[in-house]
Amino acid sequence: MLKIRRPFDAYLDEFNLITILIPKQNHHSYHQKFYLFKEKEKIVLNIIEHLIIDKYVKYICRFNEDIGFGKTYYIEDVTGMKTDLQIGAVIRTALFDESFYYAGDLGVDYSSKRTKLTLWAPTATEVKVKLFSPHTGMEEIQPLHRQERGVWSATLAGDYEHYYYSYLICINLKWREAVDPYATAVSLNGELGVIIDIGKTETERVITSELQKPTDAIIYELHIRDFSIHPDSGMAYKGKYLAFTELESTTHHSFSTGLSYIKDLGVTHIELLPFNDFEGVDETRPDVNYNWGYNPLHFNAPEGSYSTSPSDPYKRIFELKEAINAIHKQGLKVIMDAVYNHVFIREQSSFEKIVPGYYFRHDTIGLPSNGTGVGNDIASERLMVRKFIIDSVKYWMRNFDVDGFRFDLMGILDVETMNQVRHEVDKFKKDALVFGEGWDLQTPLPYQQKATIANSKKMPGIAFFNDMFRDNIKGSTFEPYDRGFALGNHHKTHEAKQSIVGSIPFNHELKGMFQEPSQTINYVESHDNHTFWDKMNIPLKHEADTVKRKWQRLAASMVILSQGIPFLHAGQEFFRTKQGIENSYRSPDHINQLDWHRREKYNEDVEYVKKLISFRKSHPALRLPKTELVKKHLAFLIAQDGIISYLLHSLEGIDTYKQILVVHNNRLRDPFPINLPDQEEWILKAAPASFTKEEIRVSGKIIIDDIGTNILFKI
Repeated sequence: MLKIRRPFDAYLDEFNLITILIPKQNHHSYHQKFYLFKEKEKIVLNIIEHLIIDKYVKYICRFNEDIGFGKTYYIEDVTGMKTDLQIGAVIRTALFDESFYYAGDLGVDYSSKRTKLTLWAPTATEVKVKLFSPHTGMEEIQPLHRQERGVWSATLAGDYEHYYYSYLICINLKWREAVDPYATAVSLNGELGVIIDIGKTETERVITSELQKPTDAIIYELHIRDFSIHPDSGMAYKGKYLAFTELESTTHHSFSTGLSYIKDLGVTHIELLPFNDFEGVDETRPDVNYNWGYNPLHFNAPEGSYSTSPSDPYKRIFELKEAINAIHKQGLKVIMDAVYNHVFIREQSSFEKIVPGYYFRHDTIGLPSNGTGVGNDIASERLMVRKFIIDSVKYWMRNFDVDGFRFDLMGILDVETMNQVRHEVDKFKKDALVFGEGWDLQTPLPYQQKATIANSKKMPGIAFFNDMFRDNIKGSTFEPYDRGFALGNHHKTHEAKQSIVGSIPFNHELKGMFQEPSQTINYVESHDNHTFWDKMNIPLKHEADTVKRKWQRLAASMVILSQGIPFLHAGQEFFRTKQGIENSYRSPDHINQLDWHRREKYNEDVEYVKKLISFRKSHPALRLPKTELVKKHLAFLIAQDGIISYLLHSLEGIDTYKQILVVHNNRLRDPFPINLPDQEEWILKAAPASFTKEEIRVSGKIIIDDIGTNILFKI
């Protein structure tokens, strides 16, 4: 591409404001004037500001004429020097958004007789589509025609199924080639879009039972490759979508693995790390490199490295649908990890090539913002960016039957977008979960508009990863030697109480973060940062493994028994380790894989977590949906010296038990008696290491002498 040499630069920064930058060597000292050439009309610009900036002389000019988009205009100075008027910051103005918002369908509309292509490119002066037939090797280029609100379209006669395609867009006299942002199928490594018949990918839907309330969910976070890649996973389709279709898989020693294992564990939802097309793994050699998938390339096409045939655009779609159907057949639901907050490389993204400067936020001096830490922030508050996100969410629900979304770095996005997402998701599935990372990140969006935990009151149908729960129970993620309640720190007792009630405004001491318990995702471990086992091995590396297992069982019981929505990282139940690596997003398989041998080794602990999950699912008192119910039915008895005991009471009509007593203890100690709430007989359901097989009746008091959780009840 030839570099355009301009004697000076002129930018349209508002509908009637032009910024002109003249290199000092091209600037003349006498009185300057500028003219805008619009068709045959020569318009005098009104200079309102004149500055000297570094090597340039800057003029800010206004004019009163209406200027249309889709054409090239020229600016001339008093000496006759001329340059083209480039599209500048005008694309980030509210008036631009309002003028060019397009509510219709974008992308490819295919039939065997004709294919319609529709692209939103309001600042382009010319758009073409480049088509390539993989069957004949023939290439053709056809023009698109400008329609209303910056949309370009073309209808191609004939059958274009399987054709590869890309767009050629001319903006500011430069041609750029880009893949359709709305592409639903792509070639190997996402290099081109592919025209497909989406109707051919339809499969029979498997209906799962409706979730009655969000707090009934138990989420299990899983990376598709980690799931099956272990040599002894018992699954043939290692690292692939189809591994989820393999039932009754086992290790060599006949311990269950795979989807059957997860179903037996008792969770309700599998949250899959990103499976839209991403960078970081070469699909021609999918086993060479590893990536979590947070480098989004194409938001509406499945990732090819998980397919048995990544060069086949249909295959990856079919196989992902087979995986989701297989999960649904087991009565489990699927949550999609959605990464709408950034792209892999801004400059190379289709968004930036098609409408430069529009899809991303910029700071006060016009540089791209970087609240995500990966070089760019998606500007979700802009109307066509918001439309893209919502259209994409609808696409995945309509075509892949997903049951919810986990939004990566959701705090980058805005409140209005997230509420509209919730509204649209409800049209498909009322019980779908929508949640995300509500961290307050340094992006140039007003604080009150950010989709953060602090603004959770504005998003009542959306849940948030509760980092306070994580840090209170596990210890600070960012301070390796900090220990939470479950690692023996009795100074975190007050904070642990707040976590137990679902981080709601419980009383004058426990003021909470959320309006309802359904807004908190309770966790101590996820794909990010150290696993619980690895974190524990920093401040407590000299402690015996038998004691470490007790602390981790305590943490698991606090996650599963607390009010809110419990979230487990895959393998957490058998003490998953990444060999001390904190951020394993591109570490090899031997670091990231689910080690099914640990599942064998710690089967006793797996069974304990399985029984905790079953107990939660059996007792509605542990998953109350409303703040008023938690305040009415939960009372703390003791919260001191590393012991927290609380009572779920007055449960007639709510639960099969009249009362449930839970005691969490984080310290090895001499026998410590706790008086039971009354003189009546209680039944011990669980001790720190296991659930009881027969009824053990207790009266008066219970002796606490080990790290872990005791559960008692009265019928």
